[in-house]
Amino acid sequence: MDGIDVALIETDGDSLIKCQAFSVGDYEPELRKMLLDRLANPSLASSPPPEDLVAAVTDAHILAAEHMMKQNRISPEEINLIGFHGQTIFHAPERRITIQIFDGQRAAHRLNIPVASDFRTADVLAGGQGAPLAPLYHRAKLGDVKEPTAVLNIGGVSNITYCDAGNVIAFDTGPGSALIDDFMRKRRGLAFDRDGLLARSGIVDEVLLQKWLSHSYFKSEPPKSLDRNQFHDISSDLASLSDSDGAATLLDFTVKSIVRACDHLPHKPYRWFICGGGRHNHLLMERLQNELRFPVAPVEDLGWNGDMLEAECFAWLAVRILNGSVLSLPTTTGVPRPMTGGRIDYP
Repeated sequence: MDGIDVALIETDGDSLIKCQAFSVGDYEPELRKMLLDRLANPSLASSPPPEDLVAAVTDAHILAAEHMMKQNRISPEEINLIGFHGQTIFHAPERRITIQIFDGQRAAHRLNIPVASDFRTADVLAGGQGAPLAPLYHRAKLGDVKEPTAVLNIGGVSNITYCDAGNVIAFDTGPGSALIDDFMRKRRGLAFDRDGLLARSGIVDEVLLQKWLSHSYFKSEPPKSLDRNQFHDISSDLASLSDSDGAATLLDFTVKSIVRACDHLPHKPYRWFICGGGRHNHLLMERLQNELRFPVAPVEDLGWNGDMLEAECFAWLAVRILNGSVLSLPTTTGVPRPMTGGRIDYP
């Protein structure tokens, strides 16, 4: 909820991927607060969102798309399709529930452009995790990969795409930045720990860290996925820690859970490419390098835009919905068979 990423790409939903422009739209503070309050209450988050909230989130996305077109002097007639992921507020695939706030018909009508949305529901209803959905895009971007390679997205939750000559494997590894961000908001009134400076001044509480790492999620075999608030309960464990020690312990929790993900891979990746907001945290990147012992670099080293990768991905997936192409695999979401999905609304 830091913003609404908008990417403009030319694509056939397969190997043709030309990224042309990007911009970021805003969530108004009041809307962001409404969403955060809903996220903080699991029983509320799991219930159907009210119409006024759906309309507000949809309109924020519409404005972001309009801003992109205006900024790049593009008319609506030049856009064939828009993929809108919507705002995830609840994800419980074991209950066959995933909720992304968005109204595709409202957006298509307002923008006068076909809109693809509802990317995850078909996968979840078929028994899959519904996440992550970026792996096929990562594979398409990587091209012909021979040696074990990982693309790691560190957002609110961390997820990995593992590729080698014969595999595409994906799953959520554990926490990303959400726990740290929530902690910083509560303790310091800040959105995040810039560059990991607060965590760098703290000492990791090893007892708490091992307690958190004993969670059954880390032992379960992939494919598997997490709700942003899966580890929300650990906030009570932090009460006795200072701000710096709490930040340090939470950061190490993210790092160690990523390292443990290697236990579920055919081979340890020889190269790690990091996307998502977490790659901007200098301490987090240092700790990953030290723990993984293989090269760790931002995806910019591949010529990718790490801030816009998911926006690009859902534009690419939108075309795959239009083409009836596969969005997920048994090895990426645990779905029983390669799955299509999504819906398209027309003006």
